[in-house]
Amino acid sequence: MVTALPRLVLFTRYPDPGRAKTRLIPAIGAAAAASLHRRLTERAVATLRAAGRSIELRTTGADPCRFSAWLGDGLAPTDQGEGDLGQRLDRAAALPPVILLGADVPDLQVRHLEAAASALETYPAVIGPAEDGGYYLLGLARPMPFLFDAMPWGTERVLAETMARLDRHGASYATLETLADLDRPEDLARWPDLAE
Repeated sequence: MVTALPRLVLFTRYPDPGRAKTRLIPAIGAAAAASLHRRLTERAVATLRAAGRSIELRTTGADPCRFSAWLGDGLAPTDQGEGDLGQRLDRAAALPPVILLGADVPDLQVRHLEAAASALETYPAVIGPAEDGGYYLLGLARPMPFLFDAMPWGTERVLAETMARLDRHGASYATLETLADLDRPEDLARWPDLAE
């Protein structure tokens, strides 16, 4: 279905204490949560770079030039812009083929990106399910704005609702291996190497 290489678009925020990984702050404090987010983003960028594809950063929390100073050149940082998560994802997905990712999945590997790109050669969409009921990756071979409007973001219903919408619109999809993201205090024990 797809002949062009999908764009890799990573969503992240600047690791300022008190504004990054806020659900972890009660357990580890604002500075440690921000530091953890910094390491997660750096790990995600390293994985995407290892895939040998160009990377676009969709940023929030600081001017895009601060992301270049932090993470290096060649990442094309662009501010996410206004609106809810759905509106920001929809803008990033407007020029398919595209693979959208978050920065909070420590177990993401190059093979997941390769599998997603391969799936888009056959399917209109590919989903990387997250253990918490969301997704860590969404790949699209064509625009699908219906996936982003009035979605219950931040809940355990996102994955099921995404699949239901694809089904309703007759868009077949592939699924990848389920991975966990690091969002809640109870997730910290799973990745001791990321602890300070």
